[in-house]
Amino acid sequence: MLSAGTPLLDVRAEIEFQQGALPSSTNLPILNTKERQKVGTTYTNEGSEEAQRVGHVLVSGEIRRNRVDAWKQFCKSHPNAWLTCWRGGMRSQIAQQWLADSGITIERVPGGYKALRQACINVLESDYQAKSWTVLAGKTGSAKTVLINRIDAAIDLERAANHRGSAFGAFATPQPTPASFENALAVKFLQIAGDQLVVEDESRTIGRLALPGAWHNVMQTAPLVVVERSLEDRVAHIRQEYVSLPLSEGTAIDILFERYSSALQRIAKRLGGNRCRRITNLLSEGFAGTRQHDDWITALITDYYDPMYEFQLSNKKARIAMRGDHHAVTEYFSDRGHAVAPP
Repeated sequence: MLSAGTPLLDVRAEIEFQQGALPSSTNLPILNTKERQKVGTTYTNEGSEEAQRVGHVLVSGEIRRNRVDAWKQFCKSHPNAWLTCWRGGMRSQIAQQWLADSGITIERVPGGYKALRQACINVLESDYQAKSWTVLAGKTGSAKTVLINRIDAAIDLERAANHRGSAFGAFATPQPTPASFENALAVKFLQIAGDQLVVEDESRTIGRLALPGAWHNVMQTAPLVVVERSLEDRVAHIRQEYVSLPLSEGTAIDILFERYSSALQRIAKRLGGNRCRRITNLLSEGFAGTRQHDDWITALITDYYDPMYEFQLSNKKARIAMRGDHHAVTEYFSDRGHAVAPP
């Protein structure tokens, strides 16, 4: 079910869904968050029978019709969908019966979301050993993520985390919860055919999310493929990805400036006072239009990211399987049986 990306009609309350969900799930609650809280309080104070009665009162009449209509529309759009709640218990049983009463047949997930979540944890903690891992490394701006997304048997960890990984890597939209992030990784892993896997070189944390411990450990011993690119190309790539693209998508220039100013302050101690002040001035002038953005990007790369990367790579030399430009790296993976999409 997970590897097939089976559509899931998740009838848990919004707050439960927000805490953790599967990539293929759609949340159409039978009890919303406030209703669930009221039923739960009744259960604690007055027992199961009264809680069920309160639940049926809360979801009756037009409210019930509207919710069943939404489920019916989902089922018609996703005829192979399955129904789930927290444990595959009363809520999904009732939803299944209401749908049956309206002429719609849908199967319930045995054990509900809890069972699916446990299956994902098992994948992350055990099944990862079934594949041979390769880690794609390279200096900041080398367009590693672009390569990752061209390779068939690859997982884009940053996309799953909704974060580029660096101090400057936050997007305007929030990161998923840890459970949803892990679920997405497990599902993607299951969907990759064959016994090879390629991931980008990442630290343990991507933004506020942590990679599964077993995954991070295997990434510390896996062979490295290092992609190399000129400084000029890397600066241009970063300018496009971090400045031009967000602005073209509607991010206000002052918001983008504030985001990067805050990111710069987070690494101020590691930069040192003089370098931090210089890059801060270049950043301000770049967003004011009195300098090119390339100036602050170049300074940040050469003064901070490249020295840090070179130090880290010096400790990984024994693991380097090959290094080269995008074309050479593409040929390397192609020669090893990977399907690599054209640029």
